Amino acid sequence: MALDLLKRLLFFAILLVAQALVLNHIHLFNCATPLLYVYLVLLFPRNFPKWAILLWSFALGLCVDSFTNTPGVAAGSMTLIGALQPYIFEPFIPRDSAEDLEPGMRTLGVTSFVYYTIIMVLIYCLAYFTLETFNFFNWIQWLMSIGGSTILTVVLILVIENIRRG
Repeated sequence: MALDLLKRLLFFAILLVAQALVLNHIHLFNCATPLLYVYLVLLFPRNFPKWAILLWSFALGLCVDSFTNTPGVAAGSMTLIGALQPYIFEPFIPRDSAEDLEPGMRTLGVTSFVYYTIIMVLIYCLAYFTLETFNFFNWIQWLMSIGGSTILTVVLILVIENIRRG
């Protein structure tokens, strides 16, 4: 249990530092920004307490907000996907799986993990850019930011998952 907590804290710190120092400065075509820290929420196992998922999600969102000068945007969006994660993960779980199943390409299969990742990242980007923009005056830029950031984030998550589990 303590080892799992240390691994999650280390992963939390790595994602936070990578986002703050590197990924926040990437803006492809002025609309796509990789939001890799969402990966932490994707990896919570099946039997992880829902209150703990919310706490981890909010804490990471708050830390990202402090580095990116977006007051509450990442925290609110991360809390939303933290609340939805157990319910979105449930349909992708194989029938005869362990109670402590952790999402991944190996455990869910490539197709199921890709769909799960796309759904979670799309919900996050939709909430994030809606809160960031807070109006629909320039809705084409809003849609391009959601689409571009979703694609870029999903590709990065799949690459890291492939390297991590490979």
